Amino acid sequence: MGDSTLTTELGHVLVTGGSGFVGANLVTELLDRGHRVRSFDRAPSPLPDHPLLETVVGDITDTDQLASVVDGIDTIFHTAAIIDLMGGGSVTDEYRQRSYAVNVDGTKNLLHAAQAASVARFVYTASNSVVMGGQQIVGGDETLPYTERFNDLYTETKVIAEKFVLSQNGEHGVLTCSIRPSGIWGHGDQTMFRKVFESVHAGHLKVLVGSSNVKLDNSYVHNLIHGFILAAEHLVPGGTAPGQAYFINDGEPINMFEFARPVIQACGQPWPKFRVPGRLVWFTMTVWQWLHFKFGLPKPLLEPLGVERITRNNFFSIDKARRELGYQPLFTTEQALHESLPYYTALFDKMKSAPA
Repeated sequence: MGDSTLTTELGHVLVTGGSGFVGANLVTELLDRGHRVRSFDRAPSPLPDHPLLETVVGDITDTDQLASVVDGIDTIFHTAAIIDLMGGGSVTDEYRQRSYAVNVDGTKNLLHAAQAASVARFVYTASNSVVMGGQQIVGGDETLPYTERFNDLYTETKVIAEKFVLSQNGEHGVLTCSIRPSGIWGHGDQTMFRKVFESVHAGHLKVLVGSSNVKLDNSYVHNLIHGFILAAEHLVPGGTAPGQAYFINDGEPINMFEFARPVIQACGQPWPKFRVPGRLVWFTMTVWQWLHFKFGLPKPLLEPLGVERITRNNFFSIDKARRELGYQPLFTTEQALHESLPYYTALFDKMKSAPA
């Protein structure tokens, strides 16, 4: 084990996916701390001009462009990815190739470019799903083996990419580590609660799914960013982070429906009272997903993996991050909800008023 007191400055920072939810929040935090930042994404940056910010629009699958993007960079935070929980054996070849091109080959291309450019540090964004595999996990830690059960391309590609990133630690001088968030939420979220709001607006949130005793964990975006930065600062020879993976979450496992309840009620919506068995919903959505890919039916109301996650205990210990990085969530769930409710209620109203 390395020395947790050894840390380093980040220097010139590159954030891939810098226009996305996590990336834009990370860029903002880095700028607030006085770092010089280069943001790279397919979409233009939503952030205002800043004297320390350089934005580059491009494609992570373009190896020639990556060579120039990493030039002069000291630390890379790789957050760019295709995030979609659809998948399994029924996906089309086109869908699979697109996910692999970005999530696997894009990661490999970026790290190879970093090695050629003598970048010092590389922080990868994985997922807690890399060890899930449909099993019940209560306080799981980083000793859990990778899952070999892939019901979605997101998990499949994240496993492959994380293995590669960690295997490359120290190669050509680049120190690497991986962060495994849980469900990411907070200001700018366009995934977790957006899906919930879509269900509400469509009139689908009529029942609660699974047992009220089932818990999972979440990663408030500012807690996650805190973990990212601590990990990068500990990517130093003799330090704790090189070659390691870390679960970073809020440290407060909670039932997903109880977690969502205050947000939905703040949006003025009634809360369901009836529950249905999780296994029944999972089976229905699995068949629906197969029909979607096989015959072009609309996407299922819920991805099977999403159903699985909210109907089985799946939460992870942050003890390793505490010991080795000095990580402690900056916000409790209650504090983070207070900070996030204005954003979520505004998003709910915006989606409600949007043309069908």
